[in-house]
Amino acid sequence: MAAVDVLQRGGILAHATEGVWGLACDPLNFAAVQGILKIKARSEDKGLLLLGASSEFFADQLSALNATDRQTIEDSWPGHVTWILPDTEYPAWVSGGRTTVACRVPDHEQARAITANMGRPIASTSLNLAGKPPLKSYAEAFAQFAHIVDMVLPGQIGKATGPSKILQLQGSDTQSLR
Repeated sequence: MAAVDVLQRGGILAHATEGVWGLACDPLNFAAVQGILKIKARSEDKGLLLLGASSEFFADQLSALNATDRQTIEDSWPGHVTWILPDTEYPAWVSGGRTTVACRVPDHEQARAITANMGRPIASTSLNLAGKPPLKSYAEAFAQFAHIVDMVLPGQIGKATGPSKILQLQGSDTQSLR
């Protein structure tokens, strides 16, 4: 898959998700993450969310939860819901310096296929410049970002109306990314 080759080489990928276009990279590649932050004029302390092909991609984060909370999250995936979960494995440039990380198994076949073929989660954020609305079509993504990113993967967003909801568990001491 050409999109995965881009990510593995440290590139930046524009891709469709459930409700908006996303900007993705390898979360363990510092230069790639910095590239996304520069494109978006985004502060590192906001953190980035992670997309995984299945809940197994977040086994370490989910293992820190009780069975009921873990089941609540797994029942919502794949879905248009991002959860703030405990984390000790991702660097500060992904977590925003928190002890938590935002995780989602998207309800979008192409987005799940990208991370499945990568073999681990990918970092993702909405495809837009700071202060501008997220993009919703391949034509917009290509016109505005083809000269900035390494690849704009042809595709279509799903039926959701915007970015995913970011949730945390009741009684959790985690911090939201918003």
